[in-house]
Amino acid sequence: IADLLAKMGCEVQTNVGGTGVVGILRNGGDSPAIALRADIDALPIAEETGSNYASKNPGVMHACGHDAHMTCLIGAMQILAQHRECWQGTVKAIFQPAEEIVIGAEAMIQESVLENPKVDWVFGLHVQPDLEVGKVGVKEGPLMAAADVFSIKIKGCGGHGAYPHLIRDPIMGAAAVVMNLQTLISRSRNPLEPGVLSIGTIQGGTQHNIIPEEVELTGTVRTYDTRLRTDMEAWIRRIVSGTVAALDLTAEVGYLRGVIPVNNHPEAARIAVNAVRNAVGTQALAAAVPVMGSEDFALFLEKASGCLLWLGIRNEAAGIVHPWHSPRFDIDERALPIGASVLAQCVVEACSYHVKLKEYGRFGR
Repeated sequence: IADLLAKMGCEVQTNVGGTGVVGILRNGGDSPAIALRADIDALPIAEETGSNYASKNPGVMHACGHDAHMTCLIGAMQILAQHRECWQGTVKAIFQPAEEIVIGAEAMIQESVLENPKVDWVFGLHVQPDLEVGKVGVKEGPLMAAADVFSIKIKGCGGHGAYPHLIRDPIMGAAAVVMNLQTLISRSRNPLEPGVLSIGTIQGGTQHNIIPEEVELTGTVRTYDTRLRTDMEAWIRRIVSGTVAALDLTAEVGYLRGVIPVNNHPEAARIAVNAVRNAVGTQALAAAVPVMGSEDFALFLEKASGCLLWLGIRNEAAGIVHPWHSPRFDIDERALPIGASVLAQCVVEACSYHVKLKEYGRFGR
């Protein structure tokens, strides 16, 4: 990445926020600073696509399209470097590590990736396997959910499986907790407010006829609404406490707030809409459908106006239909020049918007 950026005339910074790379193009002083971001990390999944560009490293693959994101951003920077007459200002290409473990954006922000100069706008895209190739999805407001993590350790009194009357069974307690937690979604949550609660792991026991001393559960909560996010933590603690008490067990609940929702800014979304229309045509524009997945791009949106777009990659005829994080996840490569063009055009449109704001400030009051 660093070599490609250097060859096109970018100032290059490496090891930003860990293994992050930043490329900077400057083209005029009194103009906006615009960041374009791509995540770069892979996932611990064994690839099963059989494509000629499949991962060369066993047990590791780009199952969420981050290789496509990098390619689009490299392409966008190449376009901008070759067509400086179309824009003025400063463009920062942010290649961010550790998105999948949601620490990369924060690490880069802490190392001032959005400063010097201070970034006014930030744009990014994410491949979307539910959106047909050739389409780009844009919407203002919520696009991806907040993601929290919880753990529940249920403690009882273990013993022989043939004598359950002599023990206090934490496996029974864990099963009851799993079932009862889903009542939070079906009965406590307003059905008009998106919310997901999923248990991801259950660990306990060593042998078929031994009841263990404890069982541990972990799971995730996904929400958009701040109040619901707070309520979910309180409700989980209440359900767990009541359930284990009824079975003469005890429990410890840990709750870790993760990344906030991706919330696209209205002005930035309008810029993105114009970028899609002018880069690839109105026929490519689609309404972005929100999802309950999460993205630490949200942290960039706390610091600057911006928008995350969906890049369509689906091709049913070619069998490119598998979801994120599948070992068979793939993309239709025709999406790559579309993504590069749209990102580059976001810079052009943001510069144009900046000029209009300056003119309004001068004459419009």
